[in-house]
Amino acid sequence: MLQSRVLVIALILLLSTTLPEVHSKSIFERDRRDWLVIPDAVASYVYEAVNKVSPRVGQFLVDAAQTPAVVATRNFLIRETTKLSIMAEQLIEKIKNLWTRVRGY
Repeated sequence: MLQSRVLVIALILLLSTTLPEVHSKSIFERDRRDWLVIPDAVASYVYEAVNKVSPRVGQFLVDAAQTPAVVATRNFLIRETTKLSIMAEQLIEKIKNLWTRVRGY
């Protein structure tokens, strides 16, 4: 039982999600700056599968996902990946502008 709890906690930390937010996001939404949408969706599917088999373990997943350490880690990752995404968009825009000038259009 201890090994399964450790595995569940590691899975939750790996996916870094809070379950209520998963259902409000679309994986295929365009102009999405949040790179954690796909791990959130995977975590949601894992939770739903586990919850069907054992609601008690499903509740444990919910409780573990909402611990302050997991929430703080997830918020940090979201903040940093959003910054990276904005910088990448700005770089792409600069490259497009440079390419337009080089081509003479």
